[in-house]
Amino acid sequence: MIEDADLNAWFCREVLPLEGALTSFILRNWRRSDDVLELRQDIYERTLNGARASLPANARAFLFTVARNHLINNAIRARIVSFELVADLEGVVPDTDLFATDRNLDARDQLRRARAGMDALPPRCRDVVRLRKVEGLTTRETAERLGIGLDTVERQLTMGMRALVDFMLGGTGKIRRPRAVRRARSDKA
Repeated sequence: MIEDADLNAWFCREVLPLEGALTSFILRNWRRSDDVLELRQDIYERTLNGARASLPANARAFLFTVARNHLINNAIRARIVSFELVADLEGVVPDTDLFATDRNLDARDQLRRARAGMDALPPRCRDVVRLRKVEGLTTRETAERLGIGLDTVERQLTMGMRALVDFMLGGTGKIRRPRAVRRARSDKA
């Protein structure tokens, strides 16, 4: 709960300087200009009540959200819901990102898919990709930590990243070894 002195200081510092913009907003979005003073006072009261729990990070966005909601509620109560009012109210707060939740969900799905792709890699390949790409180790540090050669690290990283990209793009994510390596192995047998 915010102290009254802090709340009043915040209101005077952050909200009152927006009075001109708020008045213009009300005039643009309300049919009767006689109601502007009363509506503005109601919006200020609701803004103060809403900020009692904790001060909003963005006073402008908070104030205009309260204003928009108050005008909509009054329009519904008065049964004056015009398309112009609703259309104008949609563009009030350009600072808010309406698609942030969708992007977060997409990012989480991609992260789950990347983890599943990493889990599908053979153990050494997975360790090399994790150390190089996730932990950011150099090729030499990775080779020393795993006790393998530099060429092996590069080869495992290339195969692992190709398999991971294939998996992320909807493929099987299987490791595909270069033909020269397969031929050399079949010659030894």
